[in-house]
Amino acid sequence: MLVLSRKVNENIVIDGRIVVKVVRTEGNFVKLGIEAPADVPVHRQEIYDEIQKNNQAALSTGRPAAPRLPATKAQAKTTERPPETKTPEGPP
Repeated sequence: MLVLSRKVNENIVIDGRIVVKVVRTEGNFVKLGIEAPADVPVHRQEIYDEIQKNNQAALSTGRPAAPRLPATKAQAKTTERPPETKTPEGPP
């Protein structure tokens, strides 16, 4: 883990796209401002953990697989192999 010291109004830049700014300090609390592109999710740790827990629960629910549709006659014909025919060997 990288540990950095910053004063109020100083920034940290991550990947050239994310800026974390120390907005103010209040006793034991630090107020941070985060500028990030819209495609980068930013969450507090407890919210992120809850999202991960819910995603895992959704994956592990015993939902039955979607039923397969029966093949149509046209599909069945294209998957059938034609009967093999023997060809004469050598010249007639």
